[in-house]
Amino acid sequence: MTNYKKKSLLFWIYKFSGNKKPAFFLSIILAVFSVACSIAPYLIIAKIISQLLGGVRDWNLYLKECLWTAAFQAGASFFHAVSTSVSHLTTFNVLGNIRKAILDKLTKVPLGSVLNMPSGSLKNTIIERIDSMETTLAHILPEFTSNLLLPVLMFIYMFNLDWRMGFATLAVLPFAIVACSFMMIGYEVNFSRTIEKTKILNDTAVEYINGIEVIKAFGKSKSSYERFVTAAKEGADCFIDWMRACIWPFTIAQVLAPSTLLSVLPIGGWLYMKGSLEAVDFIKLIILSISVIQPLLIVYSYMDDIAKAGVIFGEVGDIFEMEELNRPEKDLQEPADNSIKLTDVRFSYKREKDEKLCKEILHGINMELKQNSYTAFVGPSGSGKSTIARLIASLWDVDSGSIEIGGVNIKNLSLEEYNKRIAFVSQDNFLFDMSIRDNIRLGKSDASDKEVEEIAKKSGCYDFIMSLENGFDTVTGSSGTHLSGGERQRIAIARAMLKDAPIVILDEATAYTDPENEALIQKSVSQLVKDKTLIVIAHRLSTIRDADNIYVINNGNIDSWGSHEELLKKNGLYKEMWQAHISGKDKSDEGVENV
Repeated sequence: MTNYKKKSLLFWIYKFSGNKKPAFFLSIILAVFSVACSIAPYLIIAKIISQLLGGVRDWNLYLKECLWTAAFQAGASFFHAVSTSVSHLTTFNVLGNIRKAILDKLTKVPLGSVLNMPSGSLKNTIIERIDSMETTLAHILPEFTSNLLLPVLMFIYMFNLDWRMGFATLAVLPFAIVACSFMMIGYEVNFSRTIEKTKILNDTAVEYINGIEVIKAFGKSKSSYERFVTAAKEGADCFIDWMRACIWPFTIAQVLAPSTLLSVLPIGGWLYMKGSLEAVDFIKLIILSISVIQPLLIVYSYMDDIAKAGVIFGEVGDIFEMEELNRPEKDLQEPADNSIKLTDVRFSYKREKDEKLCKEILHGINMELKQNSYTAFVGPSGSGKSTIARLIASLWDVDSGSIEIGGVNIKNLSLEEYNKRIAFVSQDNFLFDMSIRDNIRLGKSDASDKEVEEIAKKSGCYDFIMSLENGFDTVTGSSGTHLSGGERQRIAIARAMLKDAPIVILDEATAYTDPENEALIQKSVSQLVKDKTLIVIAHRLSTIRDADNIYVINNGNIDSWGSHEELLKKNGLYKEMWQAHISGKDKSDEGVENV
C-alpha cells in the first residue's frame, strides 16, 4: 500500500497530473527562459561598463545593447506569463484529480469511517486546504527549479572570474540563514496548532449552521454564538502569536540576505587596491552579486509553502490510507440467484483507534432470506435492525462471519457490480440541490423523462410533484429542504424503484409519512417489488403483517422469527410489541374520535 504521508510534492504532481505531465515540463523550460532573460540585462550592463572603461565610443553599439536589454526584459515578462499560465492550468488539473480520487476513495471505505469524520474538517480538507495548494504547486516546479538553477550557474561564472569575490558574495548569507533558523523554532508545533484551530472553527461553523433551527427554538443563540466567536478568536490568535514570534528573525533575514554589497564592496575594494582584481571584473562582480541573490530569495520564500504543503498533503494522505472495504475490482464468482444468507455475523462500530473501546452491536447473527421473498426486521430501537440492513447493503464489512448473495460471499463481489444489485432507502433520505426529475434519475442515469414520470406515478408521488409550481423541474434545495420529510421519502423511494435492482431494502422508508400516504406508498411499493428480494425495517408492525418471514431483533441477537401468525403463537417479544402497537393504535383512534 502506498504511504502517501511520506511522499514529496513531486510525487503528488507526477501521480495526479495525468496527461498534463508534458505541460509541467514546458512550464519549467519557459520559467528557465524567464529567469535567464531577467539576468541577461545585468550581464549586458556589466559589458557596457567594461566597454566604457575600455574607451569604446561606438554609440550605435550601445544603442543595440540597450535594445537587447529591453528585449530581454520583455522576454522575461513574456516567458514568466506563459510559464505561469501553463503551470496554473496544469495545477488545476492536478487538484481536480486529487479531489476526484478522494471522493472515489470515500466510496470504497466503510460508511462508518466517513461518518466518524467531522463534516467541517472533511469539507475543509477537500475544498479549502487542497485549494490553498494551487499557488504553491503552480509556482513550485517552474519557479523553484529555474530560480535555483540559474543562480548556481551564475555563481560558477563569478567564481571563475575571481573565487575570492565569489565567497565575498556569499559572506552575509550565513547570518541571514541563522536569523531564519530562529523562525523554524517550534514550526511543526505552531503549524499543527493552526491546523487544529482551523478545523475546530470549521466544525463549529458547520454545527452552528446545521443546528440554527434548534438554537433559535430553544433560545440558545447567545451561548452557541459565543462558541463560534471563541473558536474564531482562537483561530486568529494562534496565527497572530506565531507571526509575532517570527517578525524580528524574518525582518533581519530579509534585510541581510540581499545586502551582498556589505561584503562585496569592502573586500573587492581592498583586492582592487592591492592590484589583484581588475576594475572591469570588480564592476561585473558588483552587478552580478546584486542580480544573483533575488532568485535565491524567491526560492527561499517557497520553503514555508513547501512545509505547509507537506502538512496538507499529509491530511490528504490520511484519507487515501483509510482502510477500504475488502472487495475485488471484478467479481470473483457469479451469484446463482438473489437469496441472502448471514452466517455468525458479528459487528461493532469502530469509533476509536483503540479496538477495546468498540462495543459489539451484533452477536452472531444467522438468517436466510430466499430469493423474491418479503422479509421484515422488527425490534426495539437500537437492537441492530438497521445495522444488519446496512451490512447486507455492503456499507460496512462484518467483523467476523459472512454474508452471501446467491451462495457467494459478498467480499468476492466488486462494489460496483454489487451496488447494482441493491436498492437502499433509509429513513434519513438525502436529495441533491437539483430538480426532482434529476434526483429521481440518479436511480438510472440514462432514464428518459417519460420513465421518470412513469416511476413517479407507480410510486405514488406523481400528483404531489405536479402540484408544485415547476412540477418535475422543481429544485429541491440543499438536502431537499424545500420539501417536507414525507415528500423527500417518496422521491427517494421512486429513485430506488427506478434503479430496478433485484434486492430492495427499505429502512423505515415511510417513517415521515402520514397514515393516508403511508397506505398509498405501501400499496405502490408492493406492486413495484414483485419478483424482488425485499427487506423492510419497520416500527409500525401493521405495515409488515404480510411479510413471508419476520425476524425479531433484540440486543444484537435474533430473538425469534416466523410469519406474523407464527410469532403471535410463540407468546414472545413480538407478541408484546404487537399488543403495544394495537393498544397505541386504539388510543390514537379514540383520540381522533374525541376530537
